[in-house]
Amino acid sequence: MLTGIILCFILGYLTIVFEHPLKLDKTVPALIMGALCWALLAIGFNSGAIDVIDTHDHIFSMIGVSGDAADHAHHGFSNLLLHHFGKTSEILIFLIGAMTIVEIIDLHLGFEVLKSYVKTKSKKKLLWILGILAFILSAIIDNLTATIVLVTLLRKIIPDRTERLWFVGLIVIAANAGGAWSPIGDVTTTMLWIGGKVTSGGLMKYLILPSIVCFVVPTFIATFLKPFQGDITLKLEENLSTEKLLSSQTMLYLGLSAIVFVPIFKTLTHLPPYVGMMLSLGVVWLVSEYIHPEEDFTNEKKARYSAHKALSRIELSSILFFLGILMAVAALESAVFGTVVNNGENVQVGTLRYVAEMLDRAIPNQDIVVILIGIVSAIIDNVPLVAASMGMYISPADSKLWHFIAYSAGTGGSLLIIGSAAGVAAMGMEKVDFIWYLKKIGWLAFVGFIAGAGAFLVLYNMIH
Repeated sequence: MLTGIILCFILGYLTIVFEHPLKLDKTVPALIMGALCWALLAIGFNSGAIDVIDTHDHIFSMIGVSGDAADHAHHGFSNLLLHHFGKTSEILIFLIGAMTIVEIIDLHLGFEVLKSYVKTKSKKKLLWILGILAFILSAIIDNLTATIVLVTLLRKIIPDRTERLWFVGLIVIAANAGGAWSPIGDVTTTMLWIGGKVTSGGLMKYLILPSIVCFVVPTFIATFLKPFQGDITLKLEENLSTEKLLSSQTMLYLGLSAIVFVPIFKTLTHLPPYVGMMLSLGVVWLVSEYIHPEEDFTNEKKARYSAHKALSRIELSSILFFLGILMAVAALESAVFGTVVNNGENVQVGTLRYVAEMLDRAIPNQDIVVILIGIVSAIIDNVPLVAASMGMYISPADSKLWHFIAYSAGTGGSLLIIGSAAGVAAMGMEKVDFIWYLKKIGWLAFVGFIAGAGAFLVLYNMIH
């Protein structure tokens, strides 16, 4: 039965990886995989074929038990499922809140305000301006949204698609680098933060400098390349004259401040991040109900800017994908696979912990393992990779391992256009060719990734 769970996970994972050739939304295999993994685990547990282990290393088994002991085992299994569903729901509620705030800002044309920062015709200066905007924005509204906003802006500045693609590639690198050092900048860092593996202060302390290096090095090298020489031919004044609302500036700054407030709220109250996000969303929603975006604002126009419309625009398929994949990983984490030696004793561990022990034996240097995780994240979705690593290792919060995983998984996806949410969004918006990105941008991303990884290791050794 355990073999069935592992095979189900592998087949589901492969279907997700090849979603584009299969022309199948990755949410479908994720949901099926998550449900089937737990179904097989439950059948195996009830039949006595599989034992389960909780997050406190308590083993529950149905082998040779009856009466109160069987009830206790059943209760342990139910609590295990509820625990993993609860931890997954924390992430989903947080993401729903953040995505809704971003959509409310967008409804009020808040991101149009960013166009005022673009006041140059020099390609080099434009590259730095867009890169810095991507780096900062992705740390606040996540790398996916930041990329969508800036690619949309770039279309208004550079009409020539061939010329524009180079800028898009560097925006992806900058957005992924910016998302790595912020607890709200990337789904993987959010998972580590909500899971108690890192703190917002620890992330910024250890990762802001490596993330800056990861962004600055490839951007600096790119300024010497031919596509970034000379000036933009289009008149910026003509191209950037767009409509703004009376509420655009207010909703932009309010929305961004509300999202940034969430880590502060967690630090002050020690409550889970989703509680702070609920408060932030409530405040932004309240203001959106009473603010007047237009001079001749009427009740008939209110629906255009309402939070209800924003809720209808968020990507629920992404939320459901995270639900399926995280629950599938949780099933693997919960199934007892074998025994390992811990402090001189043989102890039973879950499947993912067993894999971690085998990796440590095969590759004694954990830093190399984490760098490989970053490179693999360019091929395989980084969400399940990080979810799996959270089940594999038992290092304390804010340890070197978790910070390095946050950096590697967050920035390693830049190596391929399909390796990150930001890259996939850019690929969809601009029809970026996979091979073109690999040849033209991939090497820049790799140089930045390795330079940032080196900066992290040097910084950590200096601090400790």
